Amino acid sequence: MFNDIGALELVTIVVLGILVFGPEKLPKVIADVTGFIRKIRAFSDSAKQDIRSELGPEFKDFEFEDLNPKTFIRKQLTENEDLRELRSSFDLRKELNDVTDAVNGDGATPAAPSSSAAATPIGTGPDLLKKPVAPAGDQPSRFDADAT
Repeated sequence: MFNDIGALELVTIVVLGILVFGPEKLPKVIADVTGFIRKIRAFSDSAKQDIRSELGPEFKDFEFEDLNPKTFIRKQLTENEDLRELRSSFDLRKELNDVTDAVNGDGATPAAPSSSAAATPIGTGPDLLKKPVAPAGDQPSRFDADAT
């Protein structure tokens, strides 16, 4: 429950407890707080048992942690046969390699020639690393310089 409290935080809480409640009443306050936490845990456990008994035998393996959205999605992705089959049929590396080959022109059919690709040899695509050709003086620019 308090796994993320470090030594400095614990010392700070103890010092504040001594200042607020005093050294005489601090042990009784700590006992009251731990008793309160035990009662809350017992109430929570009995409520979980009541819910499980009301759900019936078909939900005997139901866990309340499964209601966490991350846990629910993780469980569905690992246990669902249709999703497992879909994931195995989709190979992301192969898809990325196909796209890379198409861009580089290695073994892929070239796309329809455009005005900038007309000067490139057949079998190679346009060089995407080169700057595009500036529009001619009679063509208007694609954006308004005053607006930017």
